[in-house]
Amino acid sequence: MITFITGKKGSGKTKKLIERANAAVAASNGNVVVVEKGLKLTYDVDHAARLVDIEAYGIKGADALFGFISGICAGNYDVTDILVDSTLKIMGPDLQQLVPFAEKMSALAAMANTNITFLISADNAEIPDEVRKFVNEI
Repeated sequence: MITFITGKKGSGKTKKLIERANAAVAASNGNVVVVEKGLKLTYDVDHAARLVDIEAYGIKGADALFGFISGICAGNYDVTDILVDSTLKIMGPDLQQLVPFAEKMSALAAMANTNITFLISADNAEIPDEVRKFVNEI
């Protein structure tokens, strides 16, 4: 299952991500991965979660992000949850990219039996209709 947490900058999305990551660590019998741009969540997310600084890998664009997350799932079958902060900073600002991206990510999440959450810095009204079923608005 995939989820897009949407809201304008400063609306509390990152706080929600931290809460979800820590809850996932507490409930998971596998691994929880938090993908972030920079190392700003080091002291907020439970140490049992794997923090990944995506900037260290040069990932830019929707296809690169999809490939990166696919690699995480392929490299460790015990990943139960993946949470991605700053999604649009990684993918780029074009919200229409979310349509094919959501389709591919939803299929990957189902195949890998992994919950994947993305933080999207945009108002819910700006999100394309085709992906609203994945939206959890702040």
